[in-house]
Amino acid sequence: MGLFRIVMRLARNPGTVFADGDDHRGYTLVAPLTPDGHLDEKAYAKARAQCTVRRFAPDEDPATGLLSRRGERWFFDYGDEADTDEEPVYRLGEHRFAVGEYVAVTDEERRLLTYKVTEVQPV
Repeated sequence: MGLFRIVMRLARNPGTVFADGDDHRGYTLVAPLTPDGHLDEKAYAKARAQCTVRRFAPDEDPATGLLSRRGERWFFDYGDEADTDEEPVYRLGEHRFAVGEYVAVTDEERRLLTYKVTEVQPV
């Protein structure tokens, strides 16, 4: 099992305040990937505590949490016992994490925004 550092930056989101995207906003994940770039669910089950997420933006302190899964639903969990801090990731298990691919995340303000994978490196 190999863990990977995955960087996703805010892509163009027409019709939102982020219409042009923002390279300074995004997420850094650490997660196991299959050889074809999908989340490795079996490896995740063994390395759950090492699967982290860090949300970054120029106008806020970074938020650090865990990549979590409940049933088929993947989300970013920032540690509050309430579900209010969870950020669901749309069909995360189906996404391919390769440079240039896109991922949709529902942010802390409940906006569905698109992010572009800009880096995938072994940890």
